Amino acid sequence: MSESESGTYTQTWLGTPLSDLYKGQGPWGFATSPVTPARYHHVLFELPVTLKEPPQPHYNSQPKHWDDDYVRMPYSSHSLFLVKEDGEEVIKPRWDVINEALSKPINSVEELEKAINSYNNKLPKFTALQHFFNDVVEEEEAQHFFSSLLPKIIQLALRLPELVPGSIPLLRKNHSKSVSLSQLQVASLLANAFLCTLIWRKKTSDTFPGVNFTKLFNADDRTLRQECVAEKLKCIMHYFKRVTTKTPAGVITFERKFVPRNQMPRWDTLDNNLGNTKVHISSSGTIEEAVGFLQVDFANKFIGGGVLSYGCVQEEIRFVICPELIISRLFTEVLGDGEAVIITGIERYSNYSGYSNTFKWDGPFIDDTPFDDYGRRKTTLAVIDATQFTKSKDQFHCSTILRELNKAYVGFSCREKQNLAPVATGNWGCGAFKGDPNLKSLIQLMACSASGRDLVYYSFGDVELRDEFYKLYLFLANKKITICQLWRYLCRFCAANVTSDKLYSFIQQCHFDSKTQPTIKQFLCFTQKRKPDLNLPSTSTEEEVKTKKNLPNRTDELKISKSEAKPSTKYPVLPVTIERKQSPVSSDEIIQIIDIIDGKVAKSPGNDDQEESFLSKIDKMKKSEKSDDCEIPMEVEVEPKPVGFIEDKKRKISDYFSKVTNHVNSYL
Repeated sequence: MSESESGTYTQTWLGTPLSDLYKGQGPWGFATSPVTPARYHHVLFELPVTLKEPPQPHYNSQPKHWDDDYVRMPYSSHSLFLVKEDGEEVIKPRWDVINEALSKPINSVEELEKAINSYNNKLPKFTALQHFFNDVVEEEEAQHFFSSLLPKIIQLALRLPELVPGSIPLLRKNHSKSVSLSQLQVASLLANAFLCTLIWRKKTSDTFPGVNFTKLFNADDRTLRQECVAEKLKCIMHYFKRVTTKTPAGVITFERKFVPRNQMPRWDTLDNNLGNTKVHISSSGTIEEAVGFLQVDFANKFIGGGVLSYGCVQEEIRFVICPELIISRLFTEVLGDGEAVIITGIERYSNYSGYSNTFKWDGPFIDDTPFDDYGRRKTTLAVIDATQFTKSKDQFHCSTILRELNKAYVGFSCREKQNLAPVATGNWGCGAFKGDPNLKSLIQLMACSASGRDLVYYSFGDVELRDEFYKLYLFLANKKITICQLWRYLCRFCAANVTSDKLYSFIQQCHFDSKTQPTIKQFLCFTQKRKPDLNLPSTSTEEEVKTKKNLPNRTDELKISKSEAKPSTKYPVLPVTIERKQSPVSSDEIIQIIDIIDGKVAKSPGNDDQEESFLSKIDKMKKSEKSDDCEIPMEVEVEPKPVGFIEDKKRKISDYFSKVTNHVNSYL
């Protein structure tokens, strides 16, 4: 609800109330994944977690601090640095150099920059940090930072060997793996990132985003972004003030999920009724306000996007108000098409206002989210990256729709199948990535239905999108449209040469058209009235059938109007393969063929195949000629056209008759 100028309240949402989506258990009663040390889940603290104090760190018997599959720690004995002493170059342990540089008094940005350059050379100038302390904050605040807060950050960073003695695995591409860290361990790692001590390997620079704050301290070249960069620095400073004042006691899990292509859903066969997925669509509010739900991060394929540079949109804002998310950039490789990252247990520290260039830090936020049985706050983030398009129309191709469906499914699906939290999302990939909100809303609805979750959709002030999406949802629910039906309608849209704003109306018309197509039996009954010489005999001999085959085929001359063809209330059922009969057929077989086409023949015992509509069977006619043992690929390609495919994009009912007649005559 929102308050209008007159003081009255107006409803800003449509669909199912949030209270009903909680299923009578409140926002915190949904299922959570466990924290259990295993081969693919590295837990870097001792269990159980009491929350009375930070959990004790876990020590590995054989720590891997300089391994290619683990984060290279700056305190490793293999981490060496070349320094000059008395005019001579000397190799020293990097951690000793770091301790020596940060133990000296630091009272200005210039002195901080000099200290960092002593153990991490070839760094750019910290111009954004200078602008922040010289022009943005008050002189008193700047002095407090260098005299009080910075020493605490340094102390937290230098405790790294004590707090994180274990090995942090790299979450690499095409592998499912998890790592759980305590909030205190994350804070120490972030303090090292702030002081730019973490190792940056050249051979991984193209696939890992990097976590040192170097680029943020230098992000001062874009005049329009100077202020939002300064506001992001305020969020970071406030985070360190909070964690150095009161030590957090919770834990966080970072899970990389990979689903191989052969394990993705077959969207052209899923018969989930879309109306069974409850929706709540709101034009006000933000995703992070949807407490207890699975909250979606509109991610860059490099997790965090431009959080440590100029970026200041949905993902970057979420990362600076919840800075513990930033540490995922240390060990998460670039995301592939079948991958997502699920982060559980993060805490929010800051309020904010505005967006992009108008972003402002708006004071502290006290997060009262309860903890689960494993010491994690009940806040879960699904990190999924959308495709970036140069041409908006490209997103309507079947292959790109398939990619987005699979990506959303990976982020929304869960090993748990019961009591799953709804998905809180919005216009995913619809800003700089040029995604279409009408299409992305349907893609996420389909992914939620396939994952067994309800949908909470924030349109970010777009009232028209809220209303139109809800109207289409009601249409899908009332008509009992399934995932596979909607998938076919979306695939046809690309070839229809219709503007993107007509997507919803196209789907409705496409469904109406499919329901008004005449059956084969209705067509044959009509031809009997018009052509007595072609009437099918009530009894048939082999000679009569041969005579029938020799008659000229003049059905192409027939023109039947839509008003003359009675609509069918149900699509006929066709078998997966059609066997071409070479021998003459009897009248009983002809009647059986017609009954099969018209859907009046019961399935044979043991046949669990899903029913297919007449139109879907025509679309697959070419594939049905193959062996039953062949796997039928998902319908995503427009070319080559299957036999019987209607070329006319308008697809009038009369266009099907000649095609239908050809298939019927092949049996006679």
